[in-house]
Amino acid sequence: MVLMQNHANLLVPWHCFSGCVKEGGFAFNKAHGSGIWAFASQNPDFNKLFNDAMECSSRIMSKAIVSAYKDGFGSVKSLVDVGGGTGRTMAEIVKAYPHIKGINFDLPHVIATAPAYDGVSHIGGDMFEGIPNADAVFIKWILHDWDDEYCVKILKNCRKAVPEKSGKVIIIDMVLKAKGNDNIFDEIGMMFDMVMLALTEGGKERTDKEWKKILKEGGFPRYKIINIPAVASIIEAYPE
Repeated sequence: MVLMQNHANLLVPWHCFSGCVKEGGFAFNKAHGSGIWAFASQNPDFNKLFNDAMECSSRIMSKAIVSAYKDGFGSVKSLVDVGGGTGRTMAEIVKAYPHIKGINFDLPHVIATAPAYDGVSHIGGDMFEGIPNADAVFIKWILHDWDDEYCVKILKNCRKAVPEKSGKVIIIDMVLKAKGNDNIFDEIGMMFDMVMLALTEGGKERTDKEWKKILKEGGFPRYKIINIPAVASIIEAYPE
């Protein structure tokens, strides 16, 4: 993760903020001529660095997720990880809960580098076009990459992928406090928000109120937030 964040390709966009203020647009696009996802698909070395960093993040968070969400995983027979990268998180979930049929879903150029894991199948595709069907959708550190409009599109496709009555979406993302307490987690939240500003096209961290809005518009009006020993929280959301 440190190697990725300190790579020249990710440092240059920070110097483009003044241009964004004066002319509009997004910092990463100004620096590289395209968004980060298109850039990764066209640059294999950067794609590998990015995927390795995401796998590192997954190793750090997987233990907290697996142990804190025992009741939630217990009733799930099939689970699709949307934007699951090379499949590390899904592999850890299936290892802890072997009754789950795991599906790792990401863009084709990401899936092309994914190793084989017991109990996990890899599927390439586009979450804006459709998501493989499963009892539940798992989506970690993805929605903060996108603005509200795109998040609603993703959530609507999640809604189509799960059963109408028993389905759910399990979101792993940060929940900002509307009024911070000036503690370390508030500072981390602000830092993450700045990273999203530098590297994505409209991505951001969200407060509970902001999550409520996009979840309702995306077809998941009922939700609860589960705190875990990590900077992110589990947001468990259900259809109407």
